[in-house]
Amino acid sequence: MTSAISVRSVRLEQLEGRRIARLVLSAGKGNVISGAVADEMVAALANAAKERSLCALLLDHEGKDFSFGASVQEHTPGEVHKMLPKLHAAALALLRFPVPVLACVRGRCLGGGFEIAQCATLVFATPGAVLSQPEIQLGVFAPLGSVILPRVIGPRHAADVLLTGRNMSAEEAQRLGLVHTLSEDPTASAIAWATQHLAPRSASSLRHALTALRGWDLEAFTRELHALEELYLERLMKTKDAAEGIGAFLEKRAPAWKDQ
Repeated sequence: MTSAISVRSVRLEQLEGRRIARLVLSAGKGNVISGAVADEMVAALANAAKERSLCALLLDHEGKDFSFGASVQEHTPGEVHKMLPKLHAAALALLRFPVPVLACVRGRCLGGGFEIAQCATLVFATPGAVLSQPEIQLGVFAPLGSVILPRVIGPRHAADVLLTGRNMSAEEAQRLGLVHTLSEDPTASAIAWATQHLAPRSASSLRHALTALRGWDLEAFTRELHALEELYLERLMKTKDAAEGIGAFLEKRAPAWKDQ
């Protein structure tokens, strides 16, 4: 039996007698994460966290792609100061969520969408999924990815991902430790895993176990993220190449870098 609470671009469902919740991105083609979508995620997560019997949250999506990433239109100099803190608020809400979060990834999982998926406790993906952090190709960088990737896969693998912006297959992502399970139906696999391993446990004890498991100090993580957010907004976005890279993407042309 499933009950659902709907908002415009995010849907929250209760599964398995309210032991499992499913947060579904439903933001249209590519599930682009705008500031409004990020706000809806924060609200839905706050609502889901109130359920005392909850043992797991699925971070899922409609459509063939998990997410094309954060809204590039909202990364222009006049908009990014409003949008980026909202994206980071959604990420921190996932990282602080009281029970394990299982991301279900199909198709493309790019940029800000990849950052959001990295905030999950475990990732379940289709073999054909593509994951990448392509911000450098637009003349910018990924603040959240720059904080979380070195912690998850180590600084050298993180450098490869962040400094090239190249695509990774789900198989490579699994070898690096970014993907837990490859499955043709990651949603079904995540539900089965949560039903077997999490739903029978004490929801209260799971909360304490997850707090103990988290390998980094979330307060230090938050401070580092805010420092990189300031670097992005106050220094990077004042460079000519950041404006050129974003503009070239929106105008569908090759960037002409000034190296300044």
